[in-house]
Amino acid sequence: MACGEHGALYALIHALTCCGCMYSCTYRTKMRSQHGLRENPCPDCLVHFFCEPCALCQEYRELKHRGFDISIGWEGNMERQNDVHMPPVAPGGMYR
Repeated sequence: MACGEHGALYALIHALTCCGCMYSCTYRTKMRSQHGLRENPCPDCLVHFFCEPCALCQEYRELKHRGFDISIGWEGNMERQNDVHMPPVAPGGMYR
């Protein structure tokens, strides 16, 4: 799905059930597994449940730190990643 479609689905789920965190925490889990980040200090779903805005900002900063350009979407970043060397994985995880 495109970024706009994900955003619309998240907004719809959140508006109808107030549980958008259950949708967004799956992407945090995917990101952690792709980049070798620890699930620390608590499980992904708890981070999103108790502080959704903080979790989303943290994930955005982590991707930006790794050289992703959020404005060009996932496909554009995958093409760009094949052409450009991405920064190395930082030990530990998402600290900011």
